[in-house]
Amino acid sequence: MKHLPIVWSIAGSDSGGGAGIQADIKAIHGLGCHPCTAITAVTAQNTVGVQKVAALEPADVRAQLESLAADLPPAAIKIGMVPNRAIAEEIRNAIGEFDCPVVLDPVLVSSSGARLCEDPGGEPAWMLAPHADVVCPNLQEAQALLSREIRGSGAIEQAAHDLVERGCRAVIIKGGHGDGALCQDYLHDGSRGLWISNTRLDTRNTHGTGCTQSSALAAAMAQGIARLDDAAVVARMFVNAAIRESSNVGEGPGPVRASGWPEASADLPWVTETAAAANKRPVFPPPGYAPIGLYPCVETADWVARLAELGVTTIQLRNKSLEGDALRAQVKAAVETARRCNVRLFVNDYWKLAIEHGAYGVHLGQEDIGNADIERIAEAGLRLGVSTHCHAEVARAHALRPSYIACGPIWETKVKAMAFPPQGVESLALWRRTLAGYPLVAIGGIDAPRAYEVSRAGADGVALIRAITQADDYRAATRELVKQVERGRLDAG
Repeated sequence: MKHLPIVWSIAGSDSGGGAGIQADIKAIHGLGCHPCTAITAVTAQNTVGVQKVAALEPADVRAQLESLAADLPPAAIKIGMVPNRAIAEEIRNAIGEFDCPVVLDPVLVSSSGARLCEDPGGEPAWMLAPHADVVCPNLQEAQALLSREIRGSGAIEQAAHDLVERGCRAVIIKGGHGDGALCQDYLHDGSRGLWISNTRLDTRNTHGTGCTQSSALAAAMAQGIARLDDAAVVARMFVNAAIRESSNVGEGPGPVRASGWPEASADLPWVTETAAAANKRPVFPPPGYAPIGLYPCVETADWVARLAELGVTTIQLRNKSLEGDALRAQVKAAVETARRCNVRLFVNDYWKLAIEHGAYGVHLGQEDIGNADIERIAEAGLRLGVSTHCHAEVARAHALRPSYIACGPIWETKVKAMAFPPQGVESLALWRRTLAGYPLVAIGGIDAPRAYEVSRAGADGVALIRAITQADDYRAATRELVKQVERGRLDAG
């Protein structure tokens, strides 16, 4: 029997069903977790406004939290509306017993303008902030917490920095209340910042977006997504899908509609270091009309001719041992051989040499993106491939609009130490749906039978190293791999 991670929502009740614990329950359930609630306040509200707010007695909040703690310990906690300091004190005492992620959404004012916290400066939120792993205000809430106006991307970055300086471990300033063509969240984890952007959806049905996003963030963490940027991208995808699927209910802004695990390509955000970069995304040409197919990674130029004779049309030169003139000579020879043999040659990491010698493309790992001049690579007319291992890295690659995106490791690999566990074929199939607009390359622990599996799951390219270069008979191994990749492609339909 499947075990569902438990997520607590400590928040107010929305009688209209659009925000508060009602939104939290739908989001937590939608991401495969079991929601538990501790209600802090009851609101009389509908789609056009809030008519009454009634905070519960602190003892009643304490009773709910004690009941949950006795039987349903959390894998993550989301805190929303906290109407006063006394209730904040009860929450602070309760959550200290558990070693799990805590997401604080400092709900101070409703979307219709009604005050939901007795302290306009957000003192209850400040009491809880040091105990939360991440604090997620919208723009108006960030202004209230800092008692100043925040305008423009630079001011948002400074605000997040100041919130961290004042005791928050990490901050996500949500961009739903901003303006402009993009909806942009800014994440600051205490050491670095990044922007998570989607195209802003043209709808008035946005009731409950903040609650939905913060609950999705907590649920993603409860599901074991440890990296904050990774969980934030999942939450951003989830709320974007919920807005797309929103409904017209009542006379005012309707509620968003939370569904299952987000996988639509339309909801995938892109991650950039600056807000401006989100509007200046490059576009790389596709890898060619023919499928990428079997995609061997080789160390030396002589492998290019050997594999071309066996029908391989895409090869990556991946050499981690040479440098200087010796490396330059290998790149030059590999490019010349690839051109003569009509092979698409991608050079791993060494983008300057790839440009210098006219390679077909460049492949970059996540650690290399920041050191590469992406604009120069695009201007040179080269293709670009990018390695990814999680949602945050996929979103970072998406910002570059590369020629293909590689996902892995699909299985355990010993080529290098991996910070990520094997994803498996099911995750690859999910990436195929999410990355519908990109050629998808599978990598990590692939042999001939597995080459068939990933090809059948939708991989356009099958990257591997040892299965060919360390085979007893590389010719036979290559022919079998080419056969299995093609068979998988045909069986996939």
